[in-house]
Amino acid sequence: MPLAAMLAAVPAAAQRHEFTLVPEQSFVQFEVLHFGTSTTRGRFGPLQGQASLDRSVGRGDVSLRIATAGVSTGIPVFDARLREPDLLASQDHPEAFFVARDFRFNGSQLQQVRGEFTFRGQSRPMALRALTFSCRTDSAAQREVCGGDFDTELLRSEFGATFGLPVIADRVRLLIQIEAQRPLP
Repeated sequence: MPLAAMLAAVPAAAQRHEFTLVPEQSFVQFEVLHFGTSTTRGRFGPLQGQASLDRSVGRGDVSLRIATAGVSTGIPVFDARLREPDLLASQDHPEAFFVARDFRFNGSQLQQVRGEFTFRGQSRPMALRALTFSCRTDSAAQREVCGGDFDTELLRSEFGATFGLPVIADRVRLLIQIEAQRPLP
């Protein structure tokens, strides 16, 4: 057997890289229909967390922490109302979590991240659809930066946040922007 054929038959070595989120570039935006007339929007962040990625074998994992008291709609009195026990329950549950180990790729392009979302002390499966995802090398800063935009939806009632149903919608759309970095060797 020729040497080239033998080398081609050897699987690529795993190259798992550890990343830390860049808080200034990592947020969760939310959208919910309010009284059937307009969409209320706001955001949580900055996010904290870590991720690992091995593009050579299409694997990764991510762990995100979201401070529920960090909600911002631009209206301070409304933000305070959202933190109450019947909605975000920020005092009893100061953080929500997303943990995932199932990364789905189409070729080299990340398509979806599946894991578990914990909010108000309750956990449910959640899949984040990758709207964009890419990596780049920042040679001047000697680091690799990866990031993207993801979206998903949840039913807030599944987590016990039932205030205002049905006039305030149950379905909440989440838009997640993530940027993470690692030092280059």
